[in-house]
Amino acid sequence: MLREDKRASKIARQIEADIVRRGWTIGESLGSEHALQQRYEVSRSVLREAVRLVEHHQVARMRRGPNGGLLICEPDAGPATRAVVIYLEYLGTTLPDLLNARLVLEPLAASLAAERIDEAGIDRLRAVLRAEEQWKPGMPVPRDEFHIALAQQSKNPALQLFIDVLMRLTARYALKSRADSAGEAVEAVDQMHNDHSEIVAAVTAGDSARARTLSERHVEAVTAWLQEHQCRDDAPRVGVIRSARGLSRLNVEAPLGKLGEVVAATIADDIAASGWRVGSVFGTETELLERYRVSRAVLREAVRLLEYHAIAHMRRGPGGGLVVTKPEAQASIDTIALYLQYRQPSREDFRCVRDAIEIDNVAKVVKRRSESEVTAFLNTHGAPHPATHRSELDKDCHETGHDVRKAAVEEFRFHVGLAQLAGNALLDLFLRIIVELFRRHWSSTGQGLPTWSDVVAVERAHQRILEAIRDGDDSLARYRIRRHLDAAASWWL
Repeated sequence: MLREDKRASKIARQIEADIVRRGWTIGESLGSEHALQQRYEVSRSVLREAVRLVEHHQVARMRRGPNGGLLICEPDAGPATRAVVIYLEYLGTTLPDLLNARLVLEPLAASLAAERIDEAGIDRLRAVLRAEEQWKPGMPVPRDEFHIALAQQSKNPALQLFIDVLMRLTARYALKSRADSAGEAVEAVDQMHNDHSEIVAAVTAGDSARARTLSERHVEAVTAWLQEHQCRDDAPRVGVIRSARGLSRLNVEAPLGKLGEVVAATIADDIAASGWRVGSVFGTETELLERYRVSRAVLREAVRLLEYHAIAHMRRGPGGGLVVTKPEAQASIDTIALYLQYRQPSREDFRCVRDAIEIDNVAKVVKRRSESEVTAFLNTHGAPHPATHRSELDKDCHETGHDVRKAAVEEFRFHVGLAQLAGNALLDLFLRIIVELFRRHWSSTGQGLPTWSDVVAVERAHQRILEAIRDGDDSLARYRIRRHLDAAASWWL
């Protein structure tokens, strides 16, 4: 069965790649079930399992009956953001990491919004402000839609999606924080609204520098408030949020589609709420049927999705049940990368987000340069690769596609390695998503390989960045990483 599941997952990826190659024509049929079986050379059971995964990603749906077939759909961000939140809940993202990621990305969004906003965008932001003004003491604290609306005005799909994830996580932390009094709550909401109003004024005026500065100050104020008012009896982890009705409630953030997806999202949330004890049995099939009050068919559909995201798997036989597992990042990366392929961000969209993350990563690594993990990385990557010292006479003999491809992989590994050393799981995951999108772009477009002189230049740039880190020269490290990202743009874009 496990082998069949892997085969289905592989076929699902092939179907999705075909949709991307076709230009994602909404409403077009990829073919009938029988035609798809023949095209991908699989059994009906494997194809149907693959179609379930494709439907989960909301990129296509199977229509039965005459003129039926697998129809290409317009996806939404829901599955993508939920996949990332699920993985980050397992990692136990800390409040400082969350707010650091907001400080890296939200001022960038505010700055871009000031440059790109139109009349409709201004109306949208002002409508959010008017909704905030309707809040009165005794009412639930308004959902913070402002930052998502502002990110939309940046016209940068990658930035919008990442900030959506950050705001979902912030909302969960806000549930674990509380004001000391009603008066303090009123003061906090008023201050939030004033900050938002100032940012909207700067964005509307096209003052990108002021919009960025005001956004930075606002995120810093949010950071201070949440840190001061975080409930002391809660572990400082995202996702450990319990419902007053226990673990059997349905997740309010669950998708509105198939009930199986609703149940899968709810079980994932409950696994996080129970502490994510890897290897433990979350419940037998009978217990889960009673807890979630659904049919066996719906539960098994939910379990398939949980197994796809490596959240849990169903173990049969005595002592069996739904066993909690260690989630894998790749499922989240694949889901969000696929959605962004549909949104088609530009090269510049990716570049500005990547640069913001990378420059922040280098600054963090400089601060951690004396730690053993960083020292080991510096020692491993500190010496130039022997291949870069080849003489001009023998270079052509060794300049093969294999060598250059290997160097390209090392370029990506270098940047991902710095992200891991920086220690922010959120920004690390976001960068890995960007790398995955570049990898897909390379594989689908047949982009030409860099030259050997490019390989040598990149290797030298790595050495100079590491020298600045080793010397603790923060400003020089930032300068060199920025120059390197500009020079190596053809490798990435």
